[in-house]
Amino acid sequence: MFHVKQFDLDVIVVGGGHAGAEAAAVSARAGARTELVTLRLDGIGVMSCNPAIGGLGKGHLVREVDALDGVMGRIADLSGIQFRLLNRRKGPAVQGPRAQIDRKIYRTAMQRELSSISNLEIIEGEVADFLMNGDTVAGVVLADGSEIRARSVVLTTGTFLRGLIRIGESATPAGRAGDRATIRLAQRMESLGLPMGRLKTGTPPRLDGRSIDWGILDEQRGDDSPVMFSFLSRAPAVRQISCGITHTNAATHAIIERNLTRSAIYGGHFESVGPRYCPSVEDKVVRFREKDAHQVFLEPEGLDDHTVYPNGISTSLPADVQSEFVRTIRGLESVRILQPGYAIEYDFVDPKALRSSLELRCAPGLYLAGQINGTTGYEEAAAQGLVAGLNAAMSATERESVSFPRTDSYIGVMIDDLVTRGVTEPYRMFTSRAEYRLSLRADNADQRLTPLGMELGVVATARDRAFADKERRLASGRTRLAGKSLTPQQASKLGIQVSQDGVRRSGIELLSFKNVDMRVLAEVWPDLADIDDGTAMQIQRDSLYANYEERQRKEIEAFARDENQPLPDDIDYMAISGLSGELCAKLDSAKPETLGQAGRIEGMTPPAMALILARIRLSERRRLA
Repeated sequence: MFHVKQFDLDVIVVGGGHAGAEAAAVSARAGARTELVTLRLDGIGVMSCNPAIGGLGKGHLVREVDALDGVMGRIADLSGIQFRLLNRRKGPAVQGPRAQIDRKIYRTAMQRELSSISNLEIIEGEVADFLMNGDTVAGVVLADGSEIRARSVVLTTGTFLRGLIRIGESATPAGRAGDRATIRLAQRMESLGLPMGRLKTGTPPRLDGRSIDWGILDEQRGDDSPVMFSFLSRAPAVRQISCGITHTNAATHAIIERNLTRSAIYGGHFESVGPRYCPSVEDKVVRFREKDAHQVFLEPEGLDDHTVYPNGISTSLPADVQSEFVRTIRGLESVRILQPGYAIEYDFVDPKALRSSLELRCAPGLYLAGQINGTTGYEEAAAQGLVAGLNAAMSATERESVSFPRTDSYIGVMIDDLVTRGVTEPYRMFTSRAEYRLSLRADNADQRLTPLGMELGVVATARDRAFADKERRLASGRTRLAGKSLTPQQASKLGIQVSQDGVRRSGIELLSFKNVDMRVLAEVWPDLADIDDGTAMQIQRDSLYANYEERQRKEIEAFARDENQPLPDDIDYMAISGLSGELCAKLDSAKPETLGQAGRIEGMTPPAMALILARIRLSERRRLA
C-alpha cells in the first residue's frame, strides 16, 4: 500500500490495445496530461485475433467512436484491404460497415498516430500495483519498483490478466500468443475485493496462403463503392483484395468428433464461458449436428503477408488434430499451418461493479475498459476505452463525468447493458440490443455525437470544420427541398405511388417514397442537380426514417422521465416493504444509478419500480419538510 501526496500526471492508461489506444488518445485530446504504459511498444495496435474491424452493431460503434474524433475508424480506413457494407439490401438502420485489415499497416499507423498526439507520453513497462490515497487509486507501481502518480488510472488489460493459453491438454500462461500473462496485477485486483471471474475466447490456426488452392474456391469480393468508417475518409488508401470461401464437410466433422476429449474446451480443462456468437468449430459440430457443412472465410492478413486467417474454425484441439481436420477442407488439402489455433482463458471484473463512467465504485480513480469488463471484440473495447479515458480526464481536470444514454448511442446501450446487467458470457454488440436503432444509425453517428465532442473539447479543428460544412450542406439541401412540392396527381404522373388525398408533398417528404431519390427529383426540378451525392443520400435516409424517429422521440421523452431519476447511493432496498429478498439482493449488487437502470435488472417488475419511486419521492418530501 502506497500513499500519494502529489501527482506527476493527470491520467495513466495501462495497456496499448484497442481500448488503451482510444483511452489514451481521448484523454490527451481532453487536455489531460496522459501517459500510456504498455508491456511492449511494438505491441501497440496489434490485432490479436481476426484481421477485421466492424460488422453489424460493431460497425455502429466504430462510427460513434469516430464521430467523437476517436482513432479506430481513421486507422481502419488507412489499412483496410477490403470494405463491405453488411445487410446492404436491408434498411440503413441495420447496415454495418466492415473491413478486412492489413495488420502491419494498422499497427504501424496506430503507433504513428499515438506518438503524434500532444499531452501523451508512451512508456514500456509492466504495472504490478497501485498507489493509493485511502481507498482511491492515485497512480501505479511498475514491476521494477518505479512509481507514477496520477489523478486517474485507466486499466485495459485485454486477455492478459492471468491469461492461460490451451492447445489440447497443454497450458501456457500468456496474454496472447508470444506475450506473457499479467499475474501480479491480477492478484492486486483480487486483493481489492472486486467481483472477478474467468471467461474464455479462441482463435483459429493461421495458414500459409501460398499453400492454399485459391483457384477452386469461391471468391468474396469487396464492394464496388466502398463505405468507409470515418466521416473524414473518402476512399480506401491501399490496394483492395478478395477473400476466399470454403466449407467444412463430413470428413472434417468426423475427425473433430473423434478427438473431442482431446479438446481443451471439451476435455474438461475450462470452467469458464466462451462467446456464444463466435463458437469454436468443436461447438459447431456438437451443437449443430444436423448441419453437414460450416462456412469458412479465408481472410488474408496483409498485402505483403502470406498469413491467412480461416474465420470459422476457431479451435483448441491439439496441433496434430488441427492439421488433420484442416486438410479435409476443400482448397486446404495441402495447406501449411503457421500457428495452431488455441483457446485463452483470462480474468475479468463483473461490470456491475462499475459506474456508468466505467469507474469502479469501490476504488475511485480506477477506470476499466475492454475485455476486463467481460466484452469481446476490438470495437467494443475501443468504445469503452473512449468512455473510460474521457471520464478519467474529466475527473482528473475537475470536470463533470460524461454519461452516454442508451437512447442516444450504441455506446450508451453497451455501457448500460454492462453496468446494469453484467455478463454471463463475453458481451458482443448487435443492432438488436438497441431499442431505438431506427434513430441510432451508423450513417448519422456524427449528427448525434460530434456536437457533444465539440462541446467537450475533444474534437480537432479538421473534424470541426468538416462537420460544420456537412451541416451547412444538409441545411441548404433540406431548405431547397422543403420549398418544392407536388400534388398527388403530379406525383402519380412521375410514377410515384402516393395516396390521392389532395395533400401536396414536399421534396423532403417525396424522398421517403419507394424508388424516389434525388436523381428522380432533379428531373422535376433541375436546380437540385448540384446537391452532392453524400448530402443527397443523408437527406434521403433522414427522410426515410423521419416519421419513425418522431414516434421514437416521443417514446424517448417518456422513457427519460423515469430513466433519469437518480437513485441515492445509500438507498436501503431491504427497508422498502413489498420488494422480494431476491430483488433487493440484485439491487444491492448492481447499485443502479438511475431508476431506468434499476428497471433493466433481471426480475424487476412495474410494481417494484413503483415502490422504489414512491420511496424516493417520500425521502425527497421529508428532506424538504
